[in-house]
Amino acid sequence: MISILADEPTAALDTERGRAVMDLLRGLGREQRAAVIVVTHDQRMLEGFDRVYHMTDGRIGSVEAQAA
Repeated sequence: MISILADEPTAALDTERGRAVMDLLRGLGREQRAAVIVVTHDQRMLEGFDRVYHMTDGRIGSVEAQAA
């Protein structure tokens, strides 16, 4: 299985370009049947992913199942 790990891939981008990057990552994940793990502080970029894990002080605090 392929995995894609992206640490703050949209940090230096405006909203439009950030969403384009996230769309690309989601598309690659679907196309390659890959796990896509994205670390972000930008809540606007979470839309469209299957699950969102929230971390506090290095520990997973909650998990949200989302409609992809």
